[in-house]
Amino acid sequence: MKLLSVNLGRPQPVPYTDQAQGVTGIDKRPAEGPVRVTAPGPKGLGASGVAGDAVCDLRHHGGDEQAVYAFAREDLDDWERELGRSLANGCFGENLTTEGLDVSGALIGERWRIGSEVVLEVTSGRIPCRTFQGHLGERGWVKRFTRKGATGAYLRVIAPGEIRAGDPIEIVHRPDHGVTVALEFRAVTTERELLPRLLVAGEALHSETLAAARKYVAGQTR
Repeated sequence: MKLLSVNLGRPQPVPYTDQAQGVTGIDKRPAEGPVRVTAPGPKGLGASGVAGDAVCDLRHHGGDEQAVYAFAREDLDDWERELGRSLANGCFGENLTTEGLDVSGALIGERWRIGSEVVLEVTSGRIPCRTFQGHLGERGWVKRFTRKGATGAYLRVIAPGEIRAGDPIEIVHRPDHGVTVALEFRAVTTERELLPRLLVAGEALHSETLAAARKYVAGQTR
């Protein structure tokens, strides 16, 4: 398991974003050399956990629980075959493009060491949006991406440090609850009846997902 690239986005004006300023950093490109990773702060205040990466919509992106976004090269390759076009590292807006790691099959609360310093913890899957669809230029992309369910993973920063392309990735902690990123994604999108199953992951869940699961259970028990 290794890190193929660390990808950074610059603010760019586009016609398809929901952001009031009309800019997005979704078009990320591989960086050269080491990149620092740190916890950025609470959502709405903190942006990306990856130095040099732009987060333009602080309502929905960035913050400690979405500090870093990872996507598997294997899933990009699968989409290449399905879409009939090449997809470069970073083109899904991911900060980390990985190899040999089942990102969507990772468990909530699973921790990865990248290189010698950085430790990241899985929090949730990625919800597709209109900006993502506009960036790829594929009709019906939000529904198509949702149906496939290979979402990649958002991560929080447990130990900061520097990472670079080629760094090894090691799973240093794997919980025993069985709640994967793919399951969490289905629960918050198309199969909300799965929400109670997420609660065993506890505080490792993205706080918004945890709140949604608790609210659902409370509603069911009235």
